[in-house]
Amino acid sequence: MSGSTLRYGDKVVIVTGGSKGIGRGIVKVFVENGAKVVFCARGVAAGQALEAELNRAGPGSCKFVPCDISKEEDIKRLISVAVENYGQIDCLVNNAGWHPPHKPTDDTTADEFRDLLNLNLISYFLASKYALPHLRQHQGNIINLSSLVGSIGQKNAAPYVATKGAIIAMTKAMAVDESRYQVRVNCISPGNVMTPLWEELAGQTADNLATIKEGENAQASAHWTGANTRYTMKYKICYIFQNALKREGW
Repeated sequence: MSGSTLRYGDKVVIVTGGSKGIGRGIVKVFVENGAKVVFCARGVAAGQALEAELNRAGPGSCKFVPCDISKEEDIKRLISVAVENYGQIDCLVNNAGWHPPHKPTDDTTADEFRDLLNLNLISYFLASKYALPHLRQHQGNIINLSSLVGSIGQKNAAPYVATKGAIIAMTKAMAVDESRYQVRVNCISPGNVMTPLWEELAGQTADNLATIKEGENAQASAHWTGANTRYTMKYKICYIFQNALKREGW
């Protein structure tokens, strides 16, 4: 057993949106390094398949919990499952979210904006709220996944950019609040990451093949993001903003 595996053998990590894309990469990296991971997603088949795959590979373990992160009761249940199974929480990785199709502000309804806020931002707040009593007992971590566009903007994506910018601001505020408990609250803001969602969005552009080709050499991978998430937890960094951990990908 390697030193890195021993380092995480007693750690319990929750990852939201963990069945595919960036979340899958994060779950995989933590299990590879010996952690016990509880991850959630709405897609049951994908979640169960990943759970079986990673538990076979080890050396850590994982447990999949079906969860709609936009529902407060589901978030409460996710936290409860982690505590009931492992007795503690050392790290919460808020990752679940969605990038809707690009659309001008004029064509975006208030309900669409509210729904996106609920999924991309309020879910982070609620997961943090219910995990914090447990994280404080172990001087744990919250790691929020934002996006580079939360700082630099993006065309025809005002609601999405607003949610990602708000995640960065909320991270700063929570970091101040939780410092008295020695709970670290950090943010990672990737640029383009080669995931199924990114490919889907690229497919909506006028020349999707050219868009994908252009981004091939400027893509971070889900594994890269997972490794940096582990780094954020491992080295007890007091605050990481997107200028410290970013992959621009433009």
